This record gives sequence, C-alpha cells and structure tokens, in this order.
Amino acid sequence: MLCDTRLTVRLRQVLERRELKFVFQPIVDLSRADLLGYEALMRGPADTPLHAPEVLLGEARRCGLVRELEMAACTGAMHAFAAQNLPGKLFLNLSGPAIAAFSETEGRDLLRNVAEAGLTPGRLILELTEHERVEDAEALQSAFVALARHGVGLALDDFGDGRSSLRLWAQLKPRVVKVDKFFVHGIHNDRRKVEVLRSILNLSTAFGTAIVAEGVEEAEELSVLRDLGCHFGQGYLFGRPAERPGTTVAEPARKVLDSCKVAVLPNAAPRGDLVETVGRLKVRAPTISVTSTNAELMQLFAQHPDLQAVAVVANEHPIGLMNRRQFVDRFARPYSHELYGRRPCTLFMNDAPLRVEASTPIDALITVLTGDDQRYLYDGFILTENGRYAGLATGESLVRAVTERRIEAARHANPLTFLPGNIPITEHIGRLLGAGGRFAACYFDLNNFKPYNDLYGYWRGDEMIKLAARVIAAQTDPSQDFVGHVGGDDFVVLFQSEDWRERCERVVHTFNTGARALFDAEELARGGFDSEDRRGFRVFFPLTTMAVGVVHASAGQFQSPEEVASAAAAAKKIAKQSGNGIHVAPAVCLHTLPEVAIAVAS
Repeated sequence: MLCDTRLTVRLRQVLERRELKFVFQPIVDLSRADLLGYEALMRGPADTPLHAPEVLLGEARRCGLVRELEMAACTGAMHAFAAQNLPGKLFLNLSGPAIAAFSETEGRDLLRNVAEAGLTPGRLILELTEHERVEDAEALQSAFVALARHGVGLALDDFGDGRSSLRLWAQLKPRVVKVDKFFVHGIHNDRRKVEVLRSILNLSTAFGTAIVAEGVEEAEELSVLRDLGCHFGQGYLFGRPAERPGTTVAEPARKVLDSCKVAVLPNAAPRGDLVETVGRLKVRAPTISVTSTNAELMQLFAQHPDLQAVAVVANEHPIGLMNRRQFVDRFARPYSHELYGRRPCTLFMNDAPLRVEASTPIDALITVLTGDDQRYLYDGFILTENGRYAGLATGESLVRAVTERRIEAARHANPLTFLPGNIPITEHIGRLLGAGGRFAACYFDLNNFKPYNDLYGYWRGDEMIKLAARVIAAQTDPSQDFVGHVGGDDFVVLFQSEDWRERCERVVHTFNTGARALFDAEELARGGFDSEDRRGFRVFFPLTTMAVGVVHASAGQFQSPEEVASAAAAAKKIAKQSGNGIHVAPAVCLHTLPEVAIAVAS
C-alpha cells in the first residue's frame, strides 16, 4: 500500500505520543432543558496537516491504521472527558468494524479502558458511523449484546442521510438515533421536514428509541423540535465543539425551552388520503366495436337504458365516444334507420373525446374545466389503463370531484392569499390551549366589503382582500404569531407577541389608509359610495375599513378551539357595530356559558 511517508510517520508519532486532542459538543434534553451529555470529536496536533479529522481518517485508511486511530481516539476522549469532570454521557464515534471487534473479547478491552479513565460503562454511548460499510450486522449485534450487559449504549448517526439503514435500526435496537441535520435545517419553514421528523418520532416510539436532532442552529428550529416532541438536540445553538465546553444549557437555547409559547408550524398540506386519482370516478360500461353498425349501437342503447355514452374501441383501445342523446335523436329522424342503420357506428362518433389514464391525479384535470372543449360535460370521458379501455366517467362526477378537492384545499390554504385556512387555524388554537400559555385571538373583518364588491366587481374586491392579507402579515412576528384566512374578508391572527394591541392598531390604521387607493375619486370625495344593501335597497355606505375583535386567552379560560373561535367572532361583531375599529372582549370563561356564547356568535 502506497503512503505519504512523512504523513505516515507523523500519524504514527501522534498515536504513539498520544497527541490527539478532543473537543466536546453538548447534547441537550429538550424536555428538561438539561444536558444529556457530550459528543467527543478528535483533532490532530494544531498547525499540522493532520489537525483536521478528515485528514487523520483519510491517512489512517490509506495506511491501514484505522483500528489504531479509533482505539486511540476512544481511549483519549474518555480520559479527556473524565479529566474535566463533565456531566452526563459521552458519545464516541466508531466504525462498524471497530465496534464488532469488541466481540472478540466480549468487550473486556473497552471496559478496562472505561475503568482506567474513571468512568462507568453506563455513561458511554458508542455512535456508529459510516453505516454503508456495515457488512456484518450480525457480528455488530453480537458485540452490543455483550456491551449492553454492562450498560454501554449504541447510537446510530446521521439517520436519513442516505447511508443509514432502517434495517440496522430494527436489527441493532440502538438506544439513540441521530437525525441528519438536513431534516433539521429550516424545519420551521418546510412542512415536508416536519412530516419526516414526525414519522421518525413515530418510529422511535415503536422501537423504544430516543431521537437526537442534529444541526440545530436557529431558535425557530428548536421551537418546532420541542413542540413536535423531539427528545434531544445538538448543534451550534446549544454550543460549538470546544475543548472546555460549558456545563449548562446555553442561554439562547434555554430561553426557547423555558418558553410556554408554541412554534408556528409551516402550513399543512391537504390530507394524504384525499390525493385521489381519476380512477375512483370510473363507471363500468359496455363498449362497441369499431366494426359494429349503427343499428347494433341502437340496440345496445336499448338494452342499457341508463347508459349515457358508449366508447368505440378497436383492439381494446378507445378511438371515439358516442353520446346517447345525440345518436338517438339523429337516428329517430325519418328514414335515418334505412339510410344509416348498416353503416359503421363511427359515422357519428366524437373522434376526439377526452381520454384520461385512471392513475392521473384528479388535481391534474383542473385545467380541463377551463378548457375550450366542454363536450365532456355531457358526453363524459374515457378512462384508460396503459392506453386500453377501462371504463367511463361523467362530466358531473369530474366537476364534483375537482370542487371537493378545491374546497378541501381551501380549508388548508386560502387560494387567494395562500394563508392557512380553517383546519390549520383550528389545529394551532388547539396547540396554544394545550400549552397553557397566554395568547390573543384576533378576528379581523372588513366593514362594508360586500357592497364595495358589488359596486366595483370581484377583481377590485380581490385586491381589497389581498391588501388586508399583506397589511396583517406585515404587522405580525412569523416566529410566534399565526395568521390565517377563514375565507372572504375574514382573517384570524393568533398573537403570542406581547405587543399584540399595538400591532392590531397598526393593522387597522394601515389598512384604512391603504384601502382609499382602491376607490375612485368620486367616492373618495363623498366619503362613501352608493350600493345595494342586503335587502336590495340602494343606500349610501361609508368607505371600507377594518374592524377587529380580540379575545385575550389565558390558561383554563377555554376548553376547545371552537370556544375561542366563537368568542373572537362575538368580539368582532361588537367591533363592527361600535365603529371604533377594535374591541377587546372582557375576560370570561366561555365554557361555563355555552348558550350565551353560541347566541352571540350567531
């Protein structure tokens, strides 16, 4: 094996002279805001080419000194850890072969080194690295059976980075699994990462394993991890690797962990069980061959009185569609049977029907509804599987399915403002109530919006709603305030910001000023406009402004999200009637007066 002679000699000197240095990075218990322990990271001598750990390992691999380097690092880290009397557990990085080698002596060599360092085996966690090189999982499992008897734990590193294995997790039964930092970075802005971590946490419950989230750098990331129930965290927010690390949780992290405020999760996607395909619209229907005659087609319709259309097929592939009503009307004309009865059924067919693979998502057909060719509404359309005829579907069922999808999507995110809809709003209120902290539920609504919309049209009305959304969002703190769009001109903000009152006042003032630009000069000069009221009478309305009803919730005041929503809606109603723009409801335990709450809310 060819090696750089100078580096090899220097590496051997480092090992013989025990010149490895060690830094320690804290791992924090998120539920107790306390230290779980530290991960030891080796370094070579400073100001030398071997200082970086990747250079040390690379040279050791080239020269066959990996085992020696790992054992030296393991022993040296234990002594450095014990010398500082650091609290908690010590995480040591070792490859699969190094851990498996302990089975040769049933772990006696490792346990001896632990004792010499003045530690107990129960404080040691061996962190398996380089998972792709685990070729003998059975030997690794045997080694840990022996070590586990003495209390030594096992951790899997970088789970989810493409190298780690769910099979290893299930087979080795580690005490700890570390989630790769990719899934932690920016988790407060990425719903997909939230769902990935939720799935991993569900697995950890099934396997009885603790989860460490690696790479925690932002307070917002930590807030999400804490609220999702992640067990432990590691990253720069808790502390950078240091020769003499702190023995308490860093203040920025402790501030998040001690807070009763809940994280604002990125907006939820519609439920997965509603991601449906067009195949669910399929209606089994007979077909007619391309070689059949019109008389045979007429007989087929007579045999199936409920059949609205028939697909014309050639070698199992649909080539056209025949609408029942159009065909029967044409065939009922005088002499049509004599003239066309023996002619091919392709004579009157629609030779360009809508054909859709049954596996196509329903959402993909939204553009069909706005297309120029609307014949599918009365003809229906053909479903295929790998190009072969599979059945028919009606235009009515397609319109209904797409509408249901849009309604469901709107409950998660408003299609105009893209703000969270009713379901995320309800979920977030539930999380706030569960945390037992204080928050302000604010219900924003526009005064005289409907008559404005009637006068100026939907396009100008949409601009008014989008203005409201921008103004509200601009006055909130996205790290702790949740903004939702109930629908129409109704918005809900769940403030955890202490200065929620000032923020509400700024929203109302900014909107009322900005909304003037959406009126014509004549209405501005008059200070209002003429439009129809709800009874159809032409009346004068003041310019559109904003009103907000506020409920300041505290622990124990409400029992459900519905109670909060009812109280906020009642406060909004008073705000609209008062003309002051803002109404803060007095503190009332709503669940003790359900009849009053319902009456006011209605």
